[in-house]
Amino acid sequence: MAGRYDPEKERLKREVSIQRLAEARGIKLHRSGKELIGLCPFHDDRNPSLNIDPVKNVWHCKGACGEGGDVIRWVARTEGVSDGHALAAAEEGLCSLSRSGGENSHDPKLPCPVTLGADDRAVMLEVVRFYSDTLRDTPDAKRYLEKRGLRSAELVERFKLGFSDRMLGPALPDKNRLAGAQVRGQLERLGIFRASGHEHLRGSLVIPVMNLDGDVVQMYGRKITPNLRAGTPDHLYLPGPHRGVWNEEALIASKEIILCEALIDAMTFWVAVIAR
Repeated sequence: MAGRYDPEKERLKREVSIQRLAEARGIKLHRSGKELIGLCPFHDDRNPSLNIDPVKNVWHCKGACGEGGDVIRWVARTEGVSDGHALAAAEEGLCSLSRSGGENSHDPKLPCPVTLGADDRAVMLEVVRFYSDTLRDTPDAKRYLEKRGLRSAELVERFKLGFSDRMLGPALPDKNRLAGAQVRGQLERLGIFRASGHEHLRGSLVIPVMNLDGDVVQMYGRKITPNLRAGTPDHLYLPGPHRGVWNEEALIASKEIILCEALIDAMTFWVAVIAR
């Protein structure tokens, strides 16, 4: 069934230039025929695969991520918000540069998900919370959990499962600002970001490993998309030595322990026991 026609949304789609939004984020564009070409900000793009049609005011990545859409979708992806929030933000003039321009319209618009200047422990917990919120708004990630037999809201809540959809970076202050550079440096040191500036666990179901004090000592990522490029690992941990024991409290509370090869295997057992 077709969606309800929204004249305000259609006006924004016509009047807010994706080209200007992209350029405001530092994406260098060059013309190729009728389109503008640049590096896609939504994956580790080495060969320009972002295509913008300035006449139709639509965009599409012909590379790894395959993202695309209108200006509302662009705002949603770059700002890390839902389409509804993106529409509201554009309506208020907060997330866009109109075709006639605007000096400060590309400043951060929503509260930063990471407290600037916070210690590493607090930042890691905030990243876990951000990924948890993202999982709740990502149907593909929830379908992956169901496919793996992990259809349990209690599991998701108790173990703070999340999803990395590449949107943590765009939700931070711009990297050309002091605060943005500092928080990105901290996240790179913690392993959340790579040196390239991309999220280490992007495209992955995220399972934090926490100690008995509630500190995040490790994160495991499992890609949810099949048939990735050759050499792309399905399983990732944060860089450095593997630390921690998932569900460590079970070692203390239980007389019988089931030791599993993988975290998803362990969660399958946990769900099976809870369902009895």
